[in-house]
Amino acid sequence: MSNEHLTTILALVGKGGVGKTSLSALTVKLLSEHHPDKKILAIDADPAVGLATALGVDVTSTVDDIRKSFVTTVEDGNTKAAVELLGEAKYQMFDALVEIGDNISFLAIGRPESAGCYCKVNAYLKEVISMIADHFDYVVIDGEAGIEQVNRRVMEKVTHLVLVSDASKKGLQVVQTIHDVARDLVMFDKAGLIVNRMPDMSLKDTLDTGTLDLLAVIPDDREMALSDMSGRSVFELPRDAAVHKGAEEALTKLGIL
Repeated sequence: MSNEHLTTILALVGKGGVGKTSLSALTVKLLSEHHPDKKILAIDADPAVGLATALGVDVTSTVDDIRKSFVTTVEDGNTKAAVELLGEAKYQMFDALVEIGDNISFLAIGRPESAGCYCKVNAYLKEVISMIADHFDYVVIDGEAGIEQVNRRVMEKVTHLVLVSDASKKGLQVVQTIHDVARDLVMFDKAGLIVNRMPDMSLKDTLDTGTLDLLAVIPDDREMALSDMSGRSVFELPRDAAVHKGAEEALTKLGIL
């Protein structure tokens, strides 16, 4: 399966604390429901590993665990051939996938790198993630703040860049900056903005979204806040919850649903 034509890759990015992880999880849920015959890969690229909780999965192995085992191999002087390392990484990566229901798989990237570059190992692992992504119809990446890490550790190309912000001026400036940087760092076909946790919907026309296409404005959702507090997964969230409806609206505008 070729990434270029068949795999739709959505990366959700923005500053911390704006509900990006919940929206990433809802994106996975909606894709699974609307496309039950398609295979979906959810990638948690945020070191906080919140997507696992939002999707109700336990993480036992991360990409960073695999990376550490390779770094140890290299440090011990065991310099295996690149092809052998790549084959091992692919096997371990498939092993680290967690299945959710019939058509969702989950992969956690884990903690950011410790000191030392090991660029070769990072390049291997990014290549392996791309190889795995080829086996899926949809890939949803919950990225940490900024875009550099998505580019450095996960993907060079995404098809849809979904920027998530709250209604604050700072948040909207951050997503505009991320969008500008992403144009240089990450190839993408479409981009759009979701404004989440809007305190007063009557003010939504006053939002300064710059050059970004506005996909949805979602009011502050008590239902989602309660769900987060109790650690429930998005699969338990009622369909009429504001954030559920907002995510659906955004994905429909992007032409994904």
